[in-house]
Parts: sequence; structure tokens; C-alpha cells
Amino acid sequence: MAGAKSPIPLMVSLFTAAVLLTVSGTISVASTTAASSVHSGAHEKPNFIVILTDDLDAKSVEFMPRLKALLAHEGTTFSNFFVTDSLCCPSRASLLRGQYPHNHQVISNLQPAGGFGKFHELGHEQSTIATWLKAAGYRTVLLGKYLNGYPGKESLYVPPGWDEWYALMNRHAAYFNYGLNENVRVVSYGHDANEYQTDVLAAKTVDFIARTNANGKQPFFIYLAPSAPHLPATPAPRHEEKFRHATAPRTASFNEGELSGKPAWLRDKPPLSSEEIADIDRIYRRRLQSMLAVDEMIETIVGALQAHGLLKQTYIFFTSDNGFHLGEHRLKLGKGTAYEEDIRVPLIVRGPGLPAGRTLQHLALNIDLAPTLAELAGVTAPSFVDGRSLRPLLTGASLSPGAWRQDFVVEYWSHSPRRLPGYKALRTKDHLYVEYATGERELYDLRADPYELRNLANSADPGFIARLSKRLAALAHCAAEKCRQESPGLF
Repeated sequence: MAGAKSPIPLMVSLFTAAVLLTVSGTISVASTTAASSVHSGAHEKPNFIVILTDDLDAKSVEFMPRLKALLAHEGTTFSNFFVTDSLCCPSRASLLRGQYPHNHQVISNLQPAGGFGKFHELGHEQSTIATWLKAAGYRTVLLGKYLNGYPGKESLYVPPGWDEWYALMNRHAAYFNYGLNENVRVVSYGHDANEYQTDVLAAKTVDFIARTNANGKQPFFIYLAPSAPHLPATPAPRHEEKFRHATAPRTASFNEGELSGKPAWLRDKPPLSSEEIADIDRIYRRRLQSMLAVDEMIETIVGALQAHGLLKQTYIFFTSDNGFHLGEHRLKLGKGTAYEEDIRVPLIVRGPGLPAGRTLQHLALNIDLAPTLAELAGVTAPSFVDGRSLRPLLTGASLSPGAWRQDFVVEYWSHSPRRLPGYKALRTKDHLYVEYATGERELYDLRADPYELRNLANSADPGFIARLSKRLAALAHCAAEKCRQESPGLF
């Protein structure tokens, strides 16, 4: 069933013109430090907006001036935020449930091992951050990408916990010519400039904020998941000429020269050709271009919150489902590895009582977001949750990085062992240790070798390797509280 196009996309420019200032003006209006407590405002519970981008690497946020000015400069940046599986659907399931993939068992983007179908069949939708907050009195909405493979055979299905639903249908990375399930009604969008996906989602978010605020000031939870910068990374027409001369970062690992110490799946890869490098640079530019509309969306949302008097009682979380490699280690374009480019993603939080311009170096994970929102809302997270609430860090508790989590597990189940075998990896503050299904291992000292060039697995102290392997085995099978227990004396 197809419906008429919503007129809401036109509201982006109209709303901006009516209640927002220019970029510099908006920054000035919104830059008053949110020093009030979470109990300020018309209702006691804070609002939440989670902006979840798709395949955004941590470095690219440097090209988002509104994000930096309106969120990072006004809140907290987690400089060591990671995903526990650098693949879309397992990571999104972890965010919704607060669990490692080995516990929620959504281990792929596709059925039968993963995707929306697996999440649905396991009954996980009966208990997510959406159901917890809705039960606590929140009005909830999802806009954009839900889980890979949605809706599958379920047609116009809306999961429990969501009051409003604007989910992308199947072609989640279509920036034009896509459909949205808009509250059990398919609405098709075309290729006109005002139908650009990010802008449509931004306008619907502003509309939701206005309607919810006018309807009794009920606290709300917005889960906003645009496709950008997922391939094909189509930019809005207004941004097509930006970053014309940008090239992918030429780090020490870019088109890596020596792979003799790497595992077999990587060792035999030839150097990238000039044509392949040119393609990587082209995609890199498109990724940056596609993120400019997201940057503008942040400005629009902050402006809407300011206009409705809600900014000081709203937490805004900005993050990504996984990172992305662009030529590092001779890998062309993609994700899935345990290397830094794929597992490290941005997390920037602005909200009530958060000090402005603060950066934290504590190890934080995507499995921490659900219990964090729950605690901030005064909700007790279910006992199955593996992550830990970041509230003590956000609210300024005097926890040194050494008094916090010291390690975590990264997981990957492979369907193409020749391309990338399955693995379990232990990431600590200073090391990455990987055990592949093939029996091969990797170990990197991130202090001396931040670009992961020298594999020390065959030369390191066997006792140290044994301790790493034992700790990895424990985390790879942990559940709930045991995932949060530190390993004393490991290093």
C-alpha cells in the first residue's frame, strides 16, 4: 500500500527560517551551559534523543562544525567509545538491548543468523530500551533505519515499545526513492530535492517534538537513525560540490607496505592500485558530503528544542553503529574487523548538568547506552543487560579511567572465512589481542604502535599471551553482571 508524500520535508527550510538563526547565531543562542538538574522543567524526567548514524568512522566528525559547536563544545565527548561487533545489525541489537552479541545472538545482518528476522524471532523486541522507557511514561518514536532486513515478511509491523514509527523499508541506504512505514502506512518518497532522506527525517523529528511538547509536555525518547554515510553515501544536492579535493586520511596503515606478520586472510592482499585509491578517495568525499545534512539536522533539532524551551532538559546522544575502513591495511572499503578504524566510533553527549567541552578517556561501549538511558530516566534495567550505565561519568563522578572498565570483547562471526574469518578479540586500554577461528592470532601494543602495524603474537611473552587468552575466554562467555566484573591483576 502506498500513500501520498508527506508535506513535512518542506518544513525543514521553513522551520529553520522561522525559528533558527544562522549557524553562528544558533551556536550563540544554544551555548548557555545546561547547568540545571534533570528535574528542571515542566516534568521530572529528562528527554532523550539518540542520533545513530550508519558506518560513521570516528575521524569524520571533524568535518561537522555544527556537531562540534552544538554538542561537543556544550557537552561530553567519549574519546574511547567502541562497538562490540563492527557490523550493522549486531551492533544495533546491542544498542537496543544492552547486550554483547554472544548473548543476544543476532550475529549477522541476514537471516538465519541475524537481521531483523532473528531479533524478532527471539522475542527481543519485548524488552528493549523503547519498552523500558514507554513503561516509564515516555512517548517514543523511531525514525529511519531499524534493523537490517526490516520488515521482512512482517509487512507493516511495528515492534512493541514505539508510540510512533517512521521506519525505512528494506532499502535502508536509499537517500532518494525510498519508502517509510509511517505508523502502519507506507509512504513513498521520490527524487525531488526536498525528499532527501536526512531532511525528511529531520522535519519529522521537529514535528514530533512540537506535537509532544504541546500535548501535555510528556517526556520523550527519539531514536533517529539516518542512512548517512552508508554507501552509496548520496549527498543532498546542495552539498554535491563540497570537499572536492578531500582525500582519505593517509595514515601509517593506509595501503600498508608490509603484511608478512598479518594473518593469512590479510597477508596475501596486493597493494591498492592507483585506481582503487582514487575510488576510495571518491567515496570518502561522498561520505563527508552526506554527513553535512546530518550536521544541519543537529542544528535544526537543537533549534527546535530551544524554541520549545526543552533544550536544558534533553539529552542528545550522537554515535554510530560501527566504524569504517578506507584503505587501511590494504582493505578497500568496509567494516567487520577488530582494527581501530572499524570498532572505534564517536559518542558525544549533551544534556542537563553536563559540563561543557569535556572529553573523557574511559572505555565506553555501545552496550552501555541502553542502561545509561534507563538510569537517567529512573528506570531499572533488566538483569540480562551486559553493559554498565555511563551516568557516573556523565554527571561528573570522580572516577579515573583506571577505576573504570579496563577491557572488553569484540566479536565477529564470518560467512566468508577467506575474506575475514570469525574471531574473538580482547581490547584493553593499551592492547588489541585477536584469536581467529583459523587458529591465528594478532597482538598489538597500541601505545607504541597505534596503527596496528606490528603483530607481536609470535614474539610476546607466552605468559602474557596466556593471560590475555584466558581473559578473552571469560568475556566471550560472560553474561549480565559477570560481563561487568573486572579482571584483577591481568596486566
